Amino acid sequence: LTLNGSLTSVEIDSRMRLADLLRDKFGLTGTHIGCGTGNCGACTVRINGRTSKSCCVLAVDIDGSSIVTIEGIGDEENLHPVQEAFIEKHGLQCGFCTPGMILSAIQLISDNPAPTEDEIRDSIAGNICRCTGYVKIVEAIKDAAHRMAEVKV
Repeated sequence: LTLNGSLTSVEIDSRMRLADLLRDKFGLTGTHIGCGTGNCGACTVRINGRTSKSCCVLAVDIDGSSIVTIEGIGDEENLHPVQEAFIEKHGLQCGFCTPGMILSAIQLISDNPAPTEDEIRDSIAGNICRCTGYVKIVEAIKDAAHRMAEVKV
């Protein structure tokens, strides 16, 4: 598989979930496991350019795929515009849902560069946040869409 831009391989138990593979075998702990049933969105990653709940995907099913986690979209010196917007617009509090929210926002903006507030809310409906009330998250995503349109990310 290609993981955050690097070709890699690993032997696994056929029952292992993708979320566990990322966390336990690769140390990518930004992929959080909340509910374990795909309802909370904390485990959201991108598989072949589309968001997916990694707690609901068997790791054997991603053989040959391209996976992007939160660790693969930016670093401390070079944040992704969505990460910058979440920080500047205070779109996070405890941070547990943030990686999944950010990856979902990137998916939305890549599909729809100028989303409305309703479209933003609809796109993050599969990501549960217990802290913010979503207002600041929506503002951050709207701001990120403007940033990305300006730089054509």
